[in-house]
Amino acid sequence: MIVHHGFQATLTALPGRGGELAELLLTGMDEGGAAASEHCVVYLVSRSASDPDVVHITEGWTSEEEHERLFRGEAAQALVSRISGLLAGEPVRTDYVPVRGKAAFGPAAA
Repeated sequence: MIVHHGFQATLTALPGRGGELAELLLTGMDEGGAAASEHCVVYLVSRSASDPDVVHITEGWTSEEEHERLFRGEAAQALVSRISGLLAGEPVRTDYVPVRGKAAFGPAAA
């Protein structure tokens, strides 16, 4: 599948809770989660090397419509609600339209 819609968001967790935030974001890939959909072709959670409470998430979707449809779902909204309680401020989001690249991920790093 080809990515036609994507974004990157930077989230800052409450002090000392960056690992918890990253792990919670990764549950979006669990069965029934929006990122488990065939329409989500990139879902990458990363932590800042210089600030462990800063977490980045990169998502790539087959279409903006599919992302919006799945994001409005019960599972995604429950995840957003849980994430909100861990944040020190508002996420910073950057929309993008992928041009070309590569994504190959194995098991999550510890």
